[in-house]
Amino acid sequence: MILKNYRINAFNSENLFGNPACVIPLESWLSDDNLLKIAKINNVSETAFFIKKKSKFHLRWFTPDIEMDLCGHATIAAAHCIYKHLNFNSKKIFFDSNSGDLSVNVINDLYQLDFPKRKPIESDLPEEIYNSLNVKPEKVLKSRDYVLVYNNIEDIINIKIDRKIFDKINIDPGGVILTSLGNDCDFISRYFTPQSTYFEDPVTGSSHCSLIPYWSSVLKKNEMIAKQLSKEGGQLICKNLDDRVLILGKAKTYSVEEIFI
Repeated sequence: MILKNYRINAFNSENLFGNPACVIPLESWLSDDNLLKIAKINNVSETAFFIKKKSKFHLRWFTPDIEMDLCGHATIAAAHCIYKHLNFNSKKIFFDSNSGDLSVNVINDLYQLDFPKRKPIESDLPEEIYNSLNVKPEKVLKSRDYVLVYNNIEDIINIKIDRKIFDKINIDPGGVILTSLGNDCDFISRYFTPQSTYFEDPVTGSSHCSLIPYWSSVLKKNEMIAKQLSKEGGQLICKNLDDRVLILGKAKTYSVEEIFI
């Protein structure tokens, strides 16, 4: 069996690399063990697999370690693959996923994700996370992910995390978001996942399911620009709706390979 493997960068901009994902179209599902093996070999933060199902695409996401419940950048990458490489004849692409029905609209050179809102609520911070941070947050919230709010953008840029302590906690499949107001955007963030091959994610679409409603309530605005301050960096255009969030970003194909199974 020969599979096409598309390497696509999502949430990139003119001076930001974005987050690489691999996208692999399938005719039928391989075993979960084989899907995870392929994701390990691809060695990027997420590999997306999809199968065409009538008017929808059944979409799944795998890190090199586990299957994820939701992934933004790999969904944009999958939509880019379907629209640009598979010549899909509609600018609205519907997905069936472990997080329910999702859709992506193609708007000029942007891909607009329609994702579920995950409004975070105030929470206590587990001792393992608290003790691993050299600078403590001003506020702690949680939905799927822990959301740690800081007053100082420099603290987030220069944060040091003791991974030996941090990795003692298991919040599968979630992670820890660090966030603050931005200087040249509305808000910024970084995203870390304990016990994972990729400790810091370059750009995390799913974390903005929580960041968008939080910052919308703080800033009293429903349209915002966000940046993720990883080494690669990425930009997201965010919109807050009643029970959903819209996340817009660009995508660019890096390479197309063949995998022999």
